Amino acid sequence: MKISRLFHETVGSSLAACAAVLFFVVGAAALACAQSGAMSPYQGEQDGVSAGGQWLEYASTDKMSGAKKVRFELQSTNYFKEDPDYKPRVNLYCSNGKLKLADFNPGVRLPPPNRPGFWYQPQLEVEVRVDDVHYFKGWNWMRGRFLSMDKGTVRGMMSAQVFNIALPNRSGREIAEFSPGGLNFDRVKQACDLTPKKPSKD
Repeated sequence: MKISRLFHETVGSSLAACAAVLFFVVGAAALACAQSGAMSPYQGEQDGVSAGGQWLEYASTDKMSGAKKVRFELQSTNYFKEDPDYKPRVNLYCSNGKLKLADFNPGVRLPPPNRPGFWYQPQLEVEVRVDDVHYFKGWNWMRGRFLSMDKGTVRGMMSAQVFNIALPNRSGREIAEFSPGGLNFDRVKQACDLTPKKPSKD
């Protein structure tokens, strides 16, 4: 009886220890995945890989044209008050080796446009800082959720260490703060035919 009781106690302890180890391993894997932020939210898009610094690169293939598509994403280092669970982000969308669109997604609903573009398209004026260069830009207002960025700002941001965007919203004027340093220029050149350029106000 003593041996039987000892056997059951040993087996029970071993199972409990195995369960604890398994729980720890699964939890650590989930935490690592959450911290990497590399899972794609889009169907048909591969999970992201590092493109240098805080940038992530996502690849996909257009199901109709077969075009090779790449998306580079950089998330801000802060949140806007309206949505503390979603960081503002910049996305570069490239297809067959060319940049198709660069946009800024603040993660909150944008205010109405406050200026017309060259072709009278609705725009929102934002304040931009690229390292020590500071200027205002009118970016195309897209469905009240995104702003289409100009190519000059994108090229300046690529080689910058500081990149900030200030804009009005429901909580007042807020600033999205980015740390774009460390981007692999070769990857962006290959996927988007885009190279960095010293920032300017032009």
